[in-house]
Amino acid sequence: MIAQIHGFIGVMNNYLWSYILIIMLVVLGIYFSIRTKFVQFRYFTEMFKLLTDGNANKNAKKNGKISSFQAFCISTSSRVGTGNIAGIALAIAGGGPGAIFWMWVMALIGSASSFVESTLAQIYKVKNGTAYKGGPAYYIEQGLNMRWLGIIFTILISITYGFVFNSVQSNTLSIAFNNVFGVSYLVIGIVLAALTAAVIFGGVHRVAKVSEIIVPVFAGLYILVAIGIVIMNIGSVPALIADIVKSAFKPSEMIMGTGAGFMTVLLTGVKRGLFSNEAGMGSAPNAAATAEVSHPVKQGLIQSLGVFTDTIIICSCTAFMVLLYNGYATSSNEGIALAQEALSSHIGSFGGIFIAICIFLFAFSSIVGNYYYGESNIQFVTESKGALNIYRALVCGMVLFGAVAKVQFVWDMADLFMAFMAIINMIVIAKLGKFAYIALDDYTKQKKAGVKDPIFYVDDIEGLENVEYWHKDK
Repeated sequence: MIAQIHGFIGVMNNYLWSYILIIMLVVLGIYFSIRTKFVQFRYFTEMFKLLTDGNANKNAKKNGKISSFQAFCISTSSRVGTGNIAGIALAIAGGGPGAIFWMWVMALIGSASSFVESTLAQIYKVKNGTAYKGGPAYYIEQGLNMRWLGIIFTILISITYGFVFNSVQSNTLSIAFNNVFGVSYLVIGIVLAALTAAVIFGGVHRVAKVSEIIVPVFAGLYILVAIGIVIMNIGSVPALIADIVKSAFKPSEMIMGTGAGFMTVLLTGVKRGLFSNEAGMGSAPNAAATAEVSHPVKQGLIQSLGVFTDTIIICSCTAFMVLLYNGYATSSNEGIALAQEALSSHIGSFGGIFIAICIFLFAFSSIVGNYYYGESNIQFVTESKGALNIYRALVCGMVLFGAVAKVQFVWDMADLFMAFMAIINMIVIAKLGKFAYIALDDYTKQKKAGVKDPIFYVDDIEGLENVEYWHKDK
């Protein structure tokens, strides 16, 4: 029975990813880039200014709200997880160096999709105590008057992130710790589930506090180690980059012992890139909506920076560490085990331990970030505390389950649910995108007029209805 289910999932994944999603992601990513006049490049420096706006972040925290930086950390904590290490190693194992090139391309294109969906999440956000909540389910209901579709999306994201993706995180973590320390999968699962419960039962503010500590510190440490390895192998870097580009268009006949054609390389890079940066998938908007900002475009820009940070920087760190290891093409390992093997070859036995520690912190931050996406969507359906506590308990149970599950089955489930989510969200933001473009034009107009801190009012936007926040009298 399990084998039949796994086979069905494989067939569905192949169809969705080979025909539907690849077209949607590329076409809409390019369309959003053109429609926003390549906002991801035009406002690149502005993104950093907004992220480091200390006064705005302090004022938000002082008033009991979620700061723009905290919202960035929540979404980045979900993005920066095992996909940045294990997922990239899997991409190289399945598609060779060329998969990394397509991962980069999709990140640059997808950052425009991330801008649109996150700006829409801000426009349609609603009050949640002293903070806010929102995301695709909310802009589907308010923007399209289709609550039923919002509920379907709610079910998908709650299962995808709270259950499936969190199982992926704990699965990779258990393998990493078992490889290095010999700790049993069950023990790792129990410890991780207990730590998860300690955080998620504290609500969004505790999630935000944990995320803003773990993400900057350990992502920075991981980047520094990768830079050190690149410097140690600087003579091989030009040839490596050339190989990545060349392999993207003319893949080798023999990659990791198996033939890999152009479509295999392309799809592998796209899938693993999307799993990591989540651009257009409808996940990051749930975090984007929580931020206290004066204009929706601000958080849209910051979330675009999140895609760049996740894929172009952190995923590339893993890719370079693995590809600069001479034995990657002949190794029998894959995923996290390959990443550990590669790093150990660069810096000795400590490499495996370092990867295990990074995986623990990245996986844990992802689990609490993923959980919040589920919480926000559970609240879309019901405000019942009992229902939310049941969901929290189930999330902890799935963290434990993931630690002892079969790796390929878990990754395939993640691919399938991610595909369904992305399809719904991409269709919706294509329909509602006009309001994100109008908001961007409004922001640009104010900046050109010399306004240092643009302010958004929905009353000035023709056709924008059913919006709770952003009115002049509120």
